[in-house]
Amino acid sequence: MVGTIYGMNFDNMPELHWAGGYPFAIVLMAVVCTSLYIIFKKRDWL
Repeated sequence: MVGTIYGMNFDNMPELHWAGGYPFAIVLMAVVCTSLYIIFKKRDWL
């Protein structure tokens, strides 16, 4: 997850020009990771 935030340094990324871009991206990644964990846990994949 850290690599996806700091690994891309493109100038045309929307989160670079929006004040709430990085917090939004981090919260979105946390929600996706948590959702996948819950889904996998319910299906006994973990």
